[in-house]
Amino acid sequence: MQRYPKLRGRIVEKFGTIDNFGKNLDISIVSISKKLNGTTGFSQADIIEWSKLLGIEMNEVGNYFFDN
Repeated sequence: MQRYPKLRGRIVEKFGTIDNFGKNLDISIVSISKKLNGTTGFSQADIIEWSKLLGIEMNEVGNYFFDN
């Protein structure tokens, strides 16, 4: 089962690729992949920064960053 499908879709929608998104965040694709695969978690700072870049409103954060 793929983790964070809505978040992945938003990244591709806004940046074309996860690699392009990483360049805008100035972090490696490996770090992004670990977060998206659930190997490492998202910090509050990550959620805020990613949301700003992806145009995610704070009231929508749960839909993107918290799996059910």
